[in-house]
Amino acid sequence: MAENQDMSSVEMKVVRQIEYYFGDHNLPRDKFLKEQLQLDDGWVTIETMLKFNRLKTLTTDSSVIVGALQKSKSGLLEISEDKTKMRRSPNKPLPEINDEYKDTLKNKSVYIKGFPLETTLDEIQEWLSGKGTIENIQMRRNLQRQFKGSVFICFDSNETSKQFLERSDIKSFKDNEMLVLSREDYHAKKAEERKQYKAKAKAKHDKEEHQKNAEEKEMGLLLDEQTGCLLKFSGELENVSREDFHELFSGHGKIKWVDFTRGAKEGTLLFDGNAKEALEKAKEANGGTLQVKDSDVAWEVLEGDVEKDVMKKIIEAQQETYNRSKGRGGRGRSGGRGRGGRRGGRGGRDQGRTHFQGKKTKFDSDDEEAPPSPKKRPLEEADADAPASKVGKTENGS
Repeated sequence: MAENQDMSSVEMKVVRQIEYYFGDHNLPRDKFLKEQLQLDDGWVTIETMLKFNRLKTLTTDSSVIVGALQKSKSGLLEISEDKTKMRRSPNKPLPEINDEYKDTLKNKSVYIKGFPLETTLDEIQEWLSGKGTIENIQMRRNLQRQFKGSVFICFDSNETSKQFLERSDIKSFKDNEMLVLSREDYHAKKAEERKQYKAKAKAKHDKEEHQKNAEEKEMGLLLDEQTGCLLKFSGELENVSREDFHELFSGHGKIKWVDFTRGAKEGTLLFDGNAKEALEKAKEANGGTLQVKDSDVAWEVLEGDVEKDVMKKIIEAQQETYNRSKGRGGRGRSGGRGRGGRRGGRGGRDQGRTHFQGKKTKFDSDDEEAPPSPKKRPLEEADADAPASKVGKTENGS
């Protein structure tokens, strides 16, 4: 809409808003307004138009609306003889929405970023006043309908858009540095960001897969190498602690890990060496019978698949304990929670080396402009401005 000098400020805003409602951008998408056009050969009563929230905030006086539209030089709207209705002029039919129209729309649109998040549409309109004839302003919003600080501006022509981009007075807004791009350049920028994001994600995935394969290989080697070193025990062990096992086998075999929870009736010892030899030495030193705190205990050296399964769980528990202590920024206590609530530890004076240690991977955080994942693309919305029961509408800035 060309701004007419003989209009008051309110009249200019009224004309801008109503011509937006009937304009090329809004009307094809406005279900409520299109339904009204079907009722009376394109005519819509002023009373109906006053149901639109933004227009209603500008004025509720029908004479102000009629007077403002009569002063407009765009020729987009007609007023009925009784001055109670309006319609889009039959001489200005809506454009056909095809690929050519979409290309034209893109070429005359501009992307602007840098507005404070509390900026209002009126402030943006005021800042753009006198900088070219604008057909539409789209305030970009997140899923919570909060302003993102950026807008798309559609001008009346590609030439006006180019002239706007060449201006020197659009580089700042309230001391904020502004990013101003043609819509084509904006999409090219976002495409490049998405490309970099995907490359970075792929590199991260490849690194994680490499690390995972290395860890699995290391675990496999450990399972193959450490055989004959697991000793299972079971019995009435209510008052027995892990330290008791270290004392029992002291001088007979070095215990690297105790998989046991106080009060449980069974557990497993991991020796740094042959478990059977350690058991026989301990029995011999105790008269052929090996008890724990005067409690009878059944001992079993694990072999085959059972040994591998238990060894795998112990290695995973060691890794979990290491990762948790590393996350606290220290070495932590000896041992830790294993799988199934069991505790494992090297404990006391017989501490051994943990053979399998996991590595933490640092993930880079994404900033606000990071490209979204392909499955969750951000929804760009503008303010609601139509009767809520009918349709959500974008705010207009032209």
